[in-house]
Amino acid sequence: MILTRVLAMLLFAEVAETELKLEESFSVHAGIAHTRWATHGEPAPRNSHPQSSGPENEFLVVHNGVITNYEVLKQTLVRHGFTFESETDTEVIPKLAKYVFDQANKEGSALGLSIVYASVDDNTVTFSQVVLEVMRHLEGAYALIFKSKHYPDELIACKRGSPLLLGVKVSLIDFLMSCQQLSEDLNHGSAIHDDNFLSKNGCPKELFLSSDANAVIEHTKKVLVIEDGEVVHLKDGGVLILKFDKEKGEHGGALSRVASIQRALSILEMEVEQINKGKYEHYMQKEIHEQPASLTTTMRGRLIRGGSCKAKTVLLGGLKDHLKTIRRSRRIVFIGCGTSYNVALAARPLLEELSGIPVTMEIASDLLDRQGPIYREDTAVFVSQSGETADTLQALEYALDNGALCVGITNTVGSIIARNTHCGVHINAGYEIGVASTKAYTSQIVVMAMVALAIGGDTMSNQARREAIIDGLFDLPNKVSEVLKLDEEMRETAKQLIAEQSLLVFGRGYNYATALEGALKVKEVALMHNEGILAGEMKHGPLALVDENLPIVVIANRDACFSKQQSVIQQLHARKGRLIVMCSKGDAKSVCSSGSCGVIEVPQVEGCLQPVVNIVPLQLLAYHLTVLRGFNVDQPRNLAKSVTTQ
Repeated sequence: MILTRVLAMLLFAEVAETELKLEESFSVHAGIAHTRWATHGEPAPRNSHPQSSGPENEFLVVHNGVITNYEVLKQTLVRHGFTFESETDTEVIPKLAKYVFDQANKEGSALGLSIVYASVDDNTVTFSQVVLEVMRHLEGAYALIFKSKHYPDELIACKRGSPLLLGVKVSLIDFLMSCQQLSEDLNHGSAIHDDNFLSKNGCPKELFLSSDANAVIEHTKKVLVIEDGEVVHLKDGGVLILKFDKEKGEHGGALSRVASIQRALSILEMEVEQINKGKYEHYMQKEIHEQPASLTTTMRGRLIRGGSCKAKTVLLGGLKDHLKTIRRSRRIVFIGCGTSYNVALAARPLLEELSGIPVTMEIASDLLDRQGPIYREDTAVFVSQSGETADTLQALEYALDNGALCVGITNTVGSIIARNTHCGVHINAGYEIGVASTKAYTSQIVVMAMVALAIGGDTMSNQARREAIIDGLFDLPNKVSEVLKLDEEMRETAKQLIAEQSLLVFGRGYNYATALEGALKVKEVALMHNEGILAGEMKHGPLALVDENLPIVVIANRDACFSKQQSVIQQLHARKGRLIVMCSKGDAKSVCSSGSCGVIEVPQVEGCLQPVVNIVPLQLLAYHLTVLRGFNVDQPRNLAKSVTTQ
């Protein structure tokens, strides 16, 4: 609230220095904004968006993504007399647009572009042609929105690799009519009449460009997902969508009209209430406590209890037509980043057990860096909460090029991964706003368990095991509700750790992933150094760090690794380790007979599902540590889940 007031004061102070009249009303308005700091450069006004082409603000741009060749473009533009004021990669984009515009209007060409003018009678380069030329020279991932004083009341948006959607607040008939009118007007150079762009009840149209659905849900549920290479031209309420093909055209790029406006508008399933905090102080807190409900929703309609004569089973409609192909795979490759990678790690043992297929793990960026082998006989599973993770998308393109069967597991319907994979499963955890993933993580594990059950088949040899897992899945929301009662206990634990600089988390078996994910949660929001360690590797280096000052969390549930974890605890005790042990209910004395360590008791569940229960106390710990240390739990330093432009 204080920050909002400060921004408002700065805004009015800036307006006072201009001739801008805030009281004046307009029948048509086109504006752009950005809700976070720049990727490059420190958080400061000079690095904030929109970035400008120069003092006259002839071209303005907001940008979600990273331009990888910005240094080369910057050097070229500096040689042509441009001065740069920010440290961002984005600033090259509006300056390049101005250079293209100036050169095109002088000579009809710039940097080798082949521009076809809007009409023979008016040798003026069009807005979309300027953007086309800019796109030809950009490398990297981006969602861009352009605004220019040379094209008043117009916006141009384009994307490659970063998410972008168009929200439409108007009747579908009027929307299509306005798009058709704009197409004709742009083709013939004629003026657009305002009365063509009002709905029948006289209400003005509203169009929203955004990188995230939560920015538009308060205004409309009708959205059009923009595809890579598409250029969206908004003018006076009309929409024209063009396709940029880098492979066509004499100079490496051409625009062509496409029937994009005839694609069905998607209807957002989320409600405004989902983006409100309700009774909670923070989104992360809300989403942690929503996990029993999100798990129930994730499993609804997919777990079949069976009757007196029928076995319990799993039905995943998005996979059923490809299960035979997956079962014939030479190997299954999980590909993800961060939390999604940890999910896959938690699911790997169960999938190997039930399917008998070798399962390998790949961090998306590392797979791309080394161009790791992906074969036609492989099944590549891409895990992403958003379905728009840049490295994962590039890895997906790489796997498709190599002929692998690609499976998507994502929480976002209509995302790029959901659209571009051969098959997949929607997580259905509900919208997640907090940067630190919580309910999406636990729902992803449940989905992966169901995927393992589906791939494993219904052979008699593993029927008892399968039914035990399905029973465990049905009971999981109740177990998570039970763990959430530890909220106050975890707050007290956080108070004991508030001044610490480091924390280690040891896990093994299914819970190695829990150690990694718990450490990730603490480091990304509480800004405390934290390391998740495979307990079997303790003697190979990490043991040197242990003393009476370093806090250590050891996960020791009663599973196949229980006795080994007891040994780890004894060795840490012998070196005066400061321990917090997470164990199954009733095992406190078994894991800490001396009573000199803290104990977190959680319900015992089916081993492969224990990571779902065990991560919740660590999520609560991360949340309370962050709040007690005075940091913003929903917007951790240097990180962002979504970047919204409109």
